[in-house]
Amino acid sequence: MGKYSPFALEKALESLTLLVDTREQDTPALRERLRSCGLPHRREKLDFGDYSCAYVDQDGEEQSLAGVVAIERKMSLDELCLCFGKDRGRFEREFQRAKEAGARLYLLVEDASWEDVLAGRYRSRMKPAALLASLLAWQERYDLRVIFCRRETTGMMLHKILRYALKVRLEGEG
Repeated sequence: MGKYSPFALEKALESLTLLVDTREQDTPALRERLRSCGLPHRREKLDFGDYSCAYVDQDGEEQSLAGVVAIERKMSLDELCLCFGKDRGRFEREFQRAKEAGARLYLLVEDASWEDVLAGRYRSRMKPAALLASLLAWQERYDLRVIFCRRETTGMMLHKILRYALKVRLEGEG
């Protein structure tokens, strides 16, 4: 990856395309998320995560970051508790694949906060201390960034996370 001039960097960032895993169900919520993201998108099978991106490099070739950066989205702490509970093996294998690929992984949890985790404001029987321990341990174990947001801002967050991940990478810092 050659050095990008400011003009070439901006052109690459403007070419950003959202990659959506084929296992993401086509629902009205997904369609709204994609609309609010503001990026062109296409569906393809991702090895890990629900979203990643592609861009056009300065040689005019499309480059995928699917094996480099990914966002795993959860619609609530309830869904996250399921992933850390009965679906833990499958969930952990996905994160292990990302770690083995050397990928940067983001966990975007909608309509929740650290305060909700601590107070147990979810419907699972999982204890707040257990959920907190899992989140903190996985941040370390899998180089994971946990981000909470409102459902209405998920699309914008997908766009911004991937844009800055690409920008830092192309500037040679990531």
